[in-house]
Amino acid sequence: QVQLVESGGGLVQAGGSLRLSCAASGSTFSIIAMGWYRQAPGKQRDVVARISTSGTTNYRDSVKGRFTISRDNAKNTVHLQMNSLKPEDTAVYYCSAESGTEATPYIYWGQGTQVTVSS
Repeated sequence: QVQLVESGGGLVQAGGSLRLSCAASGSTFSIIAMGWYRQAPGKQRDVVARISTSGTTNYRDSVKGRFTISRDNAKNTVHLQMNSLKPEDTAVYYCSAESGTEATPYIYWGQGTQVTVSS
C-alpha cells in the first residue's frame, strides 16, 4: 500500500503561481511513476503531468510551458510548479503514484487539493 498526502492548493488570480507537493509513504519501493491529475466539476479526471523514476516527464498539451513536475526519489515526494495560471486550470488536483508495471500499473490516489484561479 502507498499513502499520498498533498499540500499547496488554494486561490490565486489569473497569471499567478502555485506549487503543489505530494509526499508518499508506505510501500514506496513499488512506485514506478508519480504524477498529478485534475478534475473539474462535471468533467472526468485527466492527467496533468507524470514523471517516472528515471525522470522522464509527460504533460498534457494545455499546461506545457506553464507547469513543471519534479520529483525527489530519496524523499518520495513530487511537486507541481504551476505558473501563468488560467481560470480553466481550476479543479481538484490529485496526486498519483503508479506501482507494478508500465503495461498494467495500479494507481494510488491522494485525497485531492482544490486549486481555484480567479479571472
